[in-house]
Amino acid sequence: MFRTLEGQPPQIALPQGSVDCHIHLFDSAKYEGQPGGPNPPPDALIGHYEKVQKWLGIDRVVITQGNAYQFDNRCILEGLDHFGDSARAIVAIRPDISDEDINAMSARGVCGARIMDILQGAMGLDGLMDVNARVHPFGWSLIVQFDGRNMVEHVPLLEKIQGNYVIDHTGKFLEPVAVDSPAFKALLNLVERGNCYVKLAGCYETSITGYPDYQDVATLSRALIKHAPERIIWGTNFPHNMATSAETYPDDVHLLDLVNAWAETDSVRHKIFVDNPVRLYGFQS
Repeated sequence: MFRTLEGQPPQIALPQGSVDCHIHLFDSAKYEGQPGGPNPPPDALIGHYEKVQKWLGIDRVVITQGNAYQFDNRCILEGLDHFGDSARAIVAIRPDISDEDINAMSARGVCGARIMDILQGAMGLDGLMDVNARVHPFGWSLIVQFDGRNMVEHVPLLEKIQGNYVIDHTGKFLEPVAVDSPAFKALLNLVERGNCYVKLAGCYETSITGYPDYQDVATLSRALIKHAPERIIWGTNFPHNMATSAETYPDDVHLLDLVNAWAETDSVRHKIFVDNPVRLYGFQS
């Protein structure tokens, strides 16, 4: 196992009830990668994540469908069954899914659908409106990921979304932009509409300035938090799918310490780690 799963605690303890809003699970002994997706990363099992959860002081989790499994959601449904009421899940679905299947997944803790327009995602932006129309009556939200540098051109589509949705990975600007850029201003405007959240996760995936401060993504993150602290959520991005060795594997506690620093105050931290995800994903307060 090349991943670091335990270590020194965060410099600032997470508040009680904290929610990790973005993890993936992979189990090669039970589930195969699906055609159309990337090769699955090395196993990221429930037991592995539980060590990270204990290490960082996380109480609740949102499991997100990994691209390697495409529309086969069995691995994360198993995770939901294990974690029970302390977990929710975001699945990948086709628009022709039946009411029976949606209801069955909802009963197990599924509360959203993933739209992933890069990295061989199962359902891209071309299917967003059909998926949204299908799941909105059941109270599901969406999480949406694309190259944020194209934010302006995607605004008309995103403004049509019914219900809540999350723009992933701090906007996923595949080369970080300036805070006064049209793309970032468009993101702030979407947040102001009242149904858009932004998830802070995976800063190392897009940062050009890099470790230890990821200053370019940090600048965007601080601006988002200052602009709308009630619309920001956070995720570890476990198991950091792009990392394939100990040398490339991110330091989870360091990444959490950065987010705590960006938030600046305990009241804002409570919004990001507890209040906002509890409201969005229907956890008990």
